[in-house]
Parts: sequence; structure tokens; C-alpha cells
Amino acid sequence: MSQRYLIIASRFNDLISKALLGGATEVFSEAGIAASQLDTLWVPGCFELATVAAQAARSNTYTAIVCLGAVIRGDTPHFDYVCAQTAAGLQQVAVATGTPVIFGVLTTDTIEQALSRSGIKGGNKGKDAAHAALSMAKTMQQLKELTKR
Repeated sequence: MSQRYLIIASRFNDLISKALLGGATEVFSEAGIAASQLDTLWVPGCFELATVAAQAARSNTYTAIVCLGAVIRGDTPHFDYVCAQTAAGLQQVAVATGTPVIFGVLTTDTIEQALSRSGIKGGNKGKDAAHAALSMAKTMQQLKELTKR
């Protein structure tokens, strides 16, 4: 089976998400993943990432799924709810389906921190998420081979 990857990105804080997406697609390209093997979907916000990731994982189409976005702390507890539920939802999808779902969501206190982690002013966590997806794809293939023995 040919490897195929999905990137799901949040439109909320899209300046950050677009930068993360650029980093992730760069890594996939450098790894030899053709454009035809890489799909991208956009969702309204980070909270919606798990719903789309679950449907995609259950389709058995993707080797790994990378979820990208940014949640920046505000003046209300909304940040805490969105971050916790997004992380838990994505982990639940991965565990339930066996498809690697990578948490590439920045959870920062300030916009400056998000800019620094998205490649706009520093390192790009989107690249890290793509590397994690490639690594997990390899690990899952090794596990499959081990369990066939």
C-alpha cells in the first residue's frame, strides 16, 4: 500500500496555521512524499480537528494524520477547554483507530509565542509534526511486520 498523509488545519488563527502547514508540506516533500500522496483539509477551529481526524482515520486511507493550529490564551477559560479537549480528542482517535494522529497544535500564552513556534519568527512546529508523522508511519510498519511473525 502506498503511503498517503492528511493534514488538517484550523482556520482560526490562520496566519499561524498557514505557516505550520508550509513547514509540514516542506518536510513531506523533502521526504519524497508526492503531492498526490498528501491531502489537506481546513476546519473552522482546533476543536473540530478531532471530528475530521476520526472520519479520516476510520476510512483507512491515510498512513498518518497531522493536525495543525494554534490556540492562544485569552482572558477567559475558553483556552483551557479548547486545548484539553482538542488534545484528548486527537489522542482518542489515534488510540481507537490505530492511525497515528499527530498533535501539531500550538497552545501558547501570547501571539508572540505562536509566531516564534510557527516559523514566522523562529522554528516551525509544523515541520516537527510532519517528522513525527513520518516516524510513526515507519514505526507502525515495523510493528505490522513484527506482528506477522
